[in-house]
Amino acid sequence: MSSTPIKVGLLGAGYIAKWHANALRRVNGVDVTAICDVSSDAAGQLADEFGVKDRFTSLDEMLSSNHVDCIHVLTPPQFHADVTKQILETGCAAFVEKPFTLSADQSRSLEVLARQKEIALGINHNFLMLPSYDRLKRDLISGAIGAIDSFEANWQFPLAPLRSGPFGLWMLRQPENILFEIGPHLFAFVADIFGDLDHVDVSLRHLIEIPGGIQHYQTWQISGEAGGTAITINLSLIEGHDNRSVRLRGLGGLATYDFAQDTYCLERAGFQDIIVGPVAAQLSLAGQALRSGTINAARQLASLNELSPYGLSITRAVDSFYSSIKGGKPVDRRLSPSLATNATALIEKALAKARPQLQTTTSATTAVSSKPENQKTALVIGGTGFIGRVLVTALADEGYAVRVFSRGSGSGLLREDGRVSVVTGSLKSDDCLISAMDGVDTVFHLAKATESSWQGYLDNDIAVTRRIGEACLMAGVARLVYTGTIDSYDASQPDRPITEQTPFDHDLERRNLYARSKAACERVLEELASTKGLALTIVRPGIVIGKGGPLQHWGIAMWRGATACKLWGHGRNKMPFVLVEDVADGLVLAAQADDKIAKGQSFNLIGDPMLSARDYFAEIGLANDVSMRARPTPIWTYFITDVVKYWAKRILAKRKGLTKPSFRDWLSRAQLSPFQNETSKKMLGWQPEADRTRFIQRGIVDAALFGIAPKSMPPGVGDNGIIDGKIGAPHELKESA
Repeated sequence: MSSTPIKVGLLGAGYIAKWHANALRRVNGVDVTAICDVSSDAAGQLADEFGVKDRFTSLDEMLSSNHVDCIHVLTPPQFHADVTKQILETGCAAFVEKPFTLSADQSRSLEVLARQKEIALGINHNFLMLPSYDRLKRDLISGAIGAIDSFEANWQFPLAPLRSGPFGLWMLRQPENILFEIGPHLFAFVADIFGDLDHVDVSLRHLIEIPGGIQHYQTWQISGEAGGTAITINLSLIEGHDNRSVRLRGLGGLATYDFAQDTYCLERAGFQDIIVGPVAAQLSLAGQALRSGTINAARQLASLNELSPYGLSITRAVDSFYSSIKGGKPVDRRLSPSLATNATALIEKALAKARPQLQTTTSATTAVSSKPENQKTALVIGGTGFIGRVLVTALADEGYAVRVFSRGSGSGLLREDGRVSVVTGSLKSDDCLISAMDGVDTVFHLAKATESSWQGYLDNDIAVTRRIGEACLMAGVARLVYTGTIDSYDASQPDRPITEQTPFDHDLERRNLYARSKAACERVLEELASTKGLALTIVRPGIVIGKGGPLQHWGIAMWRGATACKLWGHGRNKMPFVLVEDVADGLVLAAQADDKIAKGQSFNLIGDPMLSARDYFAEIGLANDVSMRARPTPIWTYFITDVVKYWAKRILAKRKGLTKPSFRDWLSRAQLSPFQNETSKKMLGWQPEADRTRFIQRGIVDAALFGIAPKSMPPGVGDNGIIDGKIGAPHELKESA
């Protein structure tokens, strides 16, 4: 066995790539030497984060560099077959994220090619690699579970993009793509334990239509039989309790494997009599749960949560794959192309049964006509987001010719009237930006970054915003409308109202990175306005709610599940809620306002004070017939936890550049200061929804926050939210001490 490290390249620099890069850092004898992505920005950012020198924008370049021995295929699934074939044909090993391919025939051909070339080929079905699954397999082999009567695999976990985007993701482009994206996790268990599946039947429920007219079923129930064992696969993507588990009922016991939590429990008949038996049975289950919980907690503490079940599963899969390469042995069967081929074949069986029920409709679109004389034009950066999509519609309805700047296809935004077009490019390219702004009157900058470090925000938010401002100047744009955030204010003082004249927090360096970055972006643009004459208007939306927005909005609470969250403080103060349609209207008005009114001005788009956080959750419960558990939580508890995490990261992980914990930052999350919206109303003529009942209907009931249509507004609900003389009845907001 060679002592030379195996050189690894990552093909794809998206979300999953970071998990693989972190896993590879923990594997001995392996070095990440190259990162490749069609976006040079994405490749460079990931390479910088992990100290990788070589970065490429094409697979051909990476392969011809001879700097890699193995490549992790982390591209969207539709490219897996072609790129894996190219990798294997050059004599390079491959480790492919699930799904292996989109057809069993493609998978078989790659399996044959790898065997002919005598090259290692692995497919990451990571949940098969957790310690708890090892225990389940041992109990199967030993006979502790016995012959299996029934098997159930569950993925009941919300898929937020179905309701709030981004809608251009591959898995949302066709209704069957969801089964290829998530199904491999479940079908891999069937392939590993049983091999095949007969008498397949499929039931589909909870239809939803996303922008672009694509219809998706959010609930799939797939049933079948394997050698006399009844098989059920449950896939549910609506909001609800997280249930990602496998249950096997055998002659010897009932086994439950929770692969989201990496826990395993085997329930077997005891020897105690009928008096002691029930207690002993529960003590046995409690002991097994305590064992799993203790081991997981210790592991996550030691790794500072880098080895959470998901991270651990990928790490163990990667480690196993490279151990087989270094030892000259076949890959673990759970990572083998044969098992992946089998899982793909099972998915194809289910889809063959489901296809008659699936519907794919796409909104009719027409090419964008040339700009009529005097037609207003707008470029929306961030137009595929929650607010952006509503803004694009509002602008088009107002007669604008709207361009959406997007890295992807801008799925679902085009219209029959041809008023919306999509331009693709990089926000870090001056040429792309200036070209997109050609002939544009108004630019709306709604894009935001989501980074884990201040350097990330400097590179991908603040520098990008400066580039957008400078491009507006070069393109001769009449006005740039920038969306900041009310989070940049110090909202920790209940006795201090906040207006547009209120200065931002005096110590922004101690605030959360997002609030700090958005404030810095405003300063950059204001500098361009004062020194170079940039026509700038700043708009700061409040806590935006409505259709297309998320249920688990962290501006309102710290979420622990679909119906459980911890409030920022007591939760009694009125929150700065605003409807997404009202925000879009405010943005349009800011663009249309006379220079004397809007140029150089800022506007806080806050709805009239109506609901506290407690009220909000009570109304969600009423609309959806569910008990919402929103726990009032003292702010100091968040602060103390943050302090502990800060020092753990500094001392144990030796991380640098961390933001010091700030009690005021946590206190500001409660939005204790009242916000005033008179400036926006008076200067722009803005009229946010003022009726409480209609506000609740539009922002909560019609929003279908759980992914399914709620019942109509409960009878008797008035402006005070009182039903039958009780606030929040029949489902009162649950509180815990």
